[in-house]
Amino acid sequence: MPSKSKSSESVSYRLVPDDKVSQTEACSLYDAVQWSTYTREPDGLMAAIRGSDFVVTARAGDTLIGLARALSDDVSIAYIQDILVHPDQQGSGIGRALLQRVLERYSHVRQKVLLTDNRPQQLQFYAAMGFKNTRELEKTPLNAFLIIEGANLE
Repeated sequence: MPSKSKSSESVSYRLVPDDKVSQTEACSLYDAVQWSTYTREPDGLMAAIRGSDFVVTARAGDTLIGLARALSDDVSIAYIQDILVHPDQQGSGIGRALLQRVLERYSHVRQKVLLTDNRPQQLQFYAAMGFKNTRELEKTPLNAFLIIEGANLE
């Protein structure tokens, strides 16, 4: 897919699928959104990005201001792993545009899954994008289970 230029109230940017992200700019973006768990092992972060089935970035000029990535079997499930937008650009529609590009890429896939923090703005964002919180399902109750190595999940 070719890149698409967009403009928000705060910045003009372009979405670039399959962008070649450098380690320096990836770490800078992940640190900016305080996802330092990823940047403690920069080589691991880059392996995760390169190992993703789909990556799309948002760039203002040459500057990386957003990134989304997903993993999928391309038939039954797509897991949306990361959606990041630099804090200076949050609220300008870039996250929505990144997620929309991921959803377009996997429009033929039945299940789209993601995990997110329990912050109200994130819950509202994903609900507005059509996602259902499994906690709120009454007619079709679902549960999500996970293991995070090295984390004490309570």
